[in-house]
Amino acid sequence: MRNRSAQRVALSGLLTSLMLVLGLIERQFPLTAAIPGIKLGLANSVLLYSLYMLGTRQSVVLMLLKALMSWLIYTNMNAMFYSLAGGALSLLAMVLLKHVAGVSIIGVSALGAVFFNVGQILMAVWMLNTPQLIVTYLPVLMLSGVLTGVLTGVIAQMVMKHLRVLHEHTGG
Repeated sequence: MRNRSAQRVALSGLLTSLMLVLGLIERQFPLTAAIPGIKLGLANSVLLYSLYMLGTRQSVVLMLLKALMSWLIYTNMNAMFYSLAGGALSLLAMVLLKHVAGVSIIGVSALGAVFFNVGQILMAVWMLNTPQLIVTYLPVLMLSGVLTGVLTGVIAQMVMKHLRVLHEHTGG
């Protein structure tokens, strides 16, 4: 039992690091700097992997670790609040949709991306007292969320296909 616990901790560290590195890579794209809130969501592919291969509990841990570690790295408390709001709402939506028959990981990813943006906008409305963001900026972020969520879902689907094969061959 102790070995299994150590494996989970090690895997959590590895996946959290991967999410942070993907987030850093994502920051290098000009679109991210030009339009606040729009990003590819590469780290979400790791969260999707976790949700489908490791379960909800592990995914919650990863989402929290990523938000907290991002805060420590970038020393931006507001960004952590945005990340937590978006991450919690996104993960909740993905967990619920994952259990709907006929919905693929691509659909789960797209909905997760949209709800991440909804969570961030709701946090901005609350923190900045700017309710107009709901009608002015949320539609833009929702559209970008669908597009980037589909892309992330396709990537996650392809990666998980190969990881499942590896998992079966190693007897995991």
